[in-house]
Amino acid sequence: MTLPLNHLIETCQSRITRLFDFYLQKKSSQAQELQKAMYYSVSNGGKYLRPLLVYATGAIFDAPLENLDIPACAVELIHSYSLIHDDLPAMDNADLRRGKPACHKAFTEAMAILAGDALQPLAYEIIANHPSQLNTDQRLEMIYRLAYASGLDGMAAGQALDIIGVDSLSSLEKMYSLKTGALFTTSVKLGMIAAGIKEHPSLDEFAHYIGLAFQIQDDLLDFVSDPAISGKPTGLDAANKKVTYPSLLGIEKSQEKIQEFLSKALLTLELLGDKADLLRALTQSILLREK
Repeated sequence: MTLPLNHLIETCQSRITRLFDFYLQKKSSQAQELQKAMYYSVSNGGKYLRPLLVYATGAIFDAPLENLDIPACAVELIHSYSLIHDDLPAMDNADLRRGKPACHKAFTEAMAILAGDALQPLAYEIIANHPSQLNTDQRLEMIYRLAYASGLDGMAAGQALDIIGVDSLSSLEKMYSLKTGALFTTSVKLGMIAAGIKEHPSLDEFAHYIGLAFQIQDDLLDFVSDPAISGKPTGLDAANKKVTYPSLLGIEKSQEKIQEFLSKALLTLELLGDKADLLRALTQSILLREK
């Protein structure tokens, strides 16, 4: 499966949207307001970067699209839950997400918490049960990888460190690798598992570097981006007195660090040859984004 980047993006959006529509609109619910809050959050104009990593990695090994749909959808559900909770007053206290009212503003804080809570088990339900060629071992491995990356040794741990606060470059990078890097790494892993590939050290290293570069870019955009472009409030890190790459090293050094990690990420893909061209193109587009 070789797709140009624009075609990959369109394919990802249409296939993920189809699954979201089925599980969060067409299926009946005992709690319609909760279902609306969940659908509002996953259909709110996301970039689908993590699902795109799943598809682009799977493309290297010619994984069937039907096998990739499931982990791509699941990782986006986990990411969406984290954004809902991240926007809450107890966390980053953000009123906007993707240019629209955050979930707790469009609904209520209580409903937003429940929406995030309910998106998590839905991700695992889809992996366990949605029809595809995936076998039981692949599904179990996907559930394990996603659960591990989301919890005490992954994204939630990174969020906790972010709340507690970091005070050095090394502790900041540790927080980045958990808060953002864990789901990036797992997205690549999920694409491999969907293709029947168990291990690939080059891709593990690739995911590590792109996760770090992405989070530095995210922090940099909080410093310099226009909210009209980014679709979310800027200056929150400074307002919340968070230590970030730009606050420690400044804008120019942060930009240099992004380029360093980008170069390292692309270098890890050399052994994969032309098969990784789609992943290369996606990587560059992610790290040249303005929002």
